[in-house]
Amino acid sequence: MIAIIAAIDKRNALGFENKLLFYLPDDLKRFKALTTGHTVVMGRKTFDSLPKGALPNRRNIVLSRNTELELPGAEIYRSLDEALAHCEGEEQVFIIGGASVYKQAMPLADRLYLTEIDAEAEKADVYFPMVNEEEWREIKRDVHLADSRHPYDFTFVDYERH
Repeated sequence: MIAIIAAIDKRNALGFENKLLFYLPDDLKRFKALTTGHTVVMGRKTFDSLPKGALPNRRNIVLSRNTELELPGAEIYRSLDEALAHCEGEEQVFIIGGASVYKQAMPLADRLYLTEIDAEAEKADVYFPMVNEEEWREIKRDVHLADSRHPYDFTFVDYERH
């Protein structure tokens, strides 16, 4: 099964200058809970943005055209198709970014795990693809109001392909 996981603002913005737009501890906790023990696939810039390199307790796959690239704790493949070909049939694969990898993965994904943030980032330079309601149906919605640790309301929304 292929799932996409992302946090987006009201305009589908994902990030700015290779950083997340918002710091939401509960979103990071959800990301960890969903992806731990599974495979995460990401572009090289997303890997570079990780504070401690490869994510622990997950199989890390990085997409890069640079065949000489070596990243501790990660497997490198030249394309999403090549990476997925090296995943087992029962393996749970999470696509974790960036924008171009999300765009490539949308037609292949079975599930979307989105954190929809009720705010607009001041600056953004990468965006998540639009979710076509004819292709996806919402299966779960969990609303979280702003609090002392979370400056904005946000909603965890899960979708599955029709």
